[in-house]
Amino acid sequence: MKKKILVFGADGFIGTYLIHQLLIQDYDVIVSDISNLGMEYYNGLNVPYYSIDITKNEEFDKLPDYRYDAVIHLAAVQPANVSTKTYDPKNYINVNVIGTLNILEFCRKVEAVKLIYATSHRNTQGMWKTHPVISEKNGRSIKYTGQYSMFSISETAAQDCVFHYDAEYGLNTIIFSLPPVYGYGPHTEIFMDGKPIKTGFRIFIDNAKSCKPIELWGDSSKGRDIVYVKDVVAAFVKAIENEKASGLYNISSGYALTLREEAETIAKVFWGSNTQPIITEYPEKQNNIESYVYDISKAERELNWKPAYKFKDMLMDIIIEEKNSRFDFLVEKRKRMLSEDASS
Repeated sequence: MKKKILVFGADGFIGTYLIHQLLIQDYDVIVSDISNLGMEYYNGLNVPYYSIDITKNEEFDKLPDYRYDAVIHLAAVQPANVSTKTYDPKNYINVNVIGTLNILEFCRKVEAVKLIYATSHRNTQGMWKTHPVISEKNGRSIKYTGQYSMFSISETAAQDCVFHYDAEYGLNTIIFSLPPVYGYGPHTEIFMDGKPIKTGFRIFIDNAKSCKPIELWGDSSKGRDIVYVKDVVAAFVKAIENEKASGLYNISSGYALTLREEAETIAKVFWGSNTQPIITEYPEKQNNIESYVYDISKAERELNWKPAYKFKDMLMDIIIEEKNSRFDFLVEKRKRMLSEDASS
């Protein structure tokens, strides 16, 4: 019998890629989000879609009352999607905490076999300068200033709710801690401190394609841990199939990709002519890069998972996905979000 999987946050970046892979592997997938755009997309794939506001407990009555083999929780309010116009700290609490609590209670009610919850790595930010490599055992260290503070506070509270339901009710729970997740789709513009900006990743690619100089600001030897979306998806599949997995896992590359390495690799892959790529460094200019790297040995050991994509492999695969257009839904969704904010 096919395993029955319920996905909350189906319209998002990771959700879209994950559901695509689950369908390929012949799981019985039911999806949920709050976006009408998502409904159109999944109806086109003949995937049952339920529009659910996870902050409202009564909304869960819309869902089929199955004993799901796995419930995937990807629904969250994130700073990259929050503009100055729409910022309200209560939204982080309502969606990330109350929404998670409602999902947990739904899992308990239907006796779901397991819950897998994806969270950000941001609640370890206080350790980035003091720990060369951060493991799950190091715990948390929240930074209480900046655009990620309420996000980190809310996700940490949500994680504690997950741990509570595991300990109190015996719900098998798995939490993934994710650094920046790269891939084709949403990496065009994001909100930074509430204002729309083109991502540095996108600027590097656009400049390389146009044979314009790629500028490196600040200390280009600084590195950070990133992960490709398809490696994250592979970790979810491993967790679905693993009967013993539980607790917190770092799902990342386990490698600090430097700014210089990122630029040089992008130039090699995307440079639009036979001329030598131009990379210029401006150490006197400030960049926003913070260094961090995560220990992924627990995921390797307990999930039998490790990342398959190095940075160049990721870029080559992004080119393929852009050509085949199957994830253009994510690009259109991002454009619509930005245009709606600009017109409001």
